[in-house]
Amino acid sequence: MDSNDLISKKELLEITGISYGQLYRWKRKNLIPEEWFIRKSTFTGQETFFPKAKILERVNKILSMKDDLSLDDLASMLSPNPSEIGLSLDEIKKRNIVSLISLELYIKTFGEEKEFSFSSILYIYIVDQMIIAGDINLEEGKIILETLKENYNKFNGKNCDLLFVRKFGVSTCLLVSSGSEVYFESGAKIIRRINIVEIIEELKIRLINGGESNEQ
Repeated sequence: MDSNDLISKKELLEITGISYGQLYRWKRKNLIPEEWFIRKSTFTGQETFFPKAKILERVNKILSMKDDLSLDDLASMLSPNPSEIGLSLDEIKKRNIVSLISLELYIKTFGEEKEFSFSSILYIYIVDQMIIAGDINLEEGKIILETLKENYNKFNGKNCDLLFVRKFGVSTCLLVSSGSEVYFESGAKIIRRINIVEIIEELKIRLINGGESNEQ
């Protein structure tokens, strides 16, 4: 990682106004991933650095929500692992989490579930966001649902990205480790690259808020 993409612990504390104690308490609670604490040699000795964009976004998110949620609830929300939340079909419709079009597409593809697991809701939510954005049609949505259902669990909670690619009207979907460089043949275009962990966080916030988005 380029040094310009890093921020020192001292700079982080100065910019955000948090204390050393808060930072390491959040680390113990798994609000900040262990791998974000990067030890590097400097002219003054060993110092701790962080990926700048990620840590600033994470700290701001924690600060904005810590008055409404306990640290344990925040840790659960920010965890990349699927939640234990399960909702019935009626609950999903009532809470307006996804559109009926995407929900019906999932049911048509896999059948109705007595209780939709968080993973199932996540897959529907991802496809719904892409349909709403105009990135995909329903047939492509089915391809993405099948790809997620078959392969997402193979990452065992590790961060990964969903790539949707199209060439000359022919589309394909794949999952890759987050941050991996991916190269395609000439003419192929990445229509959308989605970080699954970011979507999990977004969906958990939406569920906590009763289905209403934070965005106005």
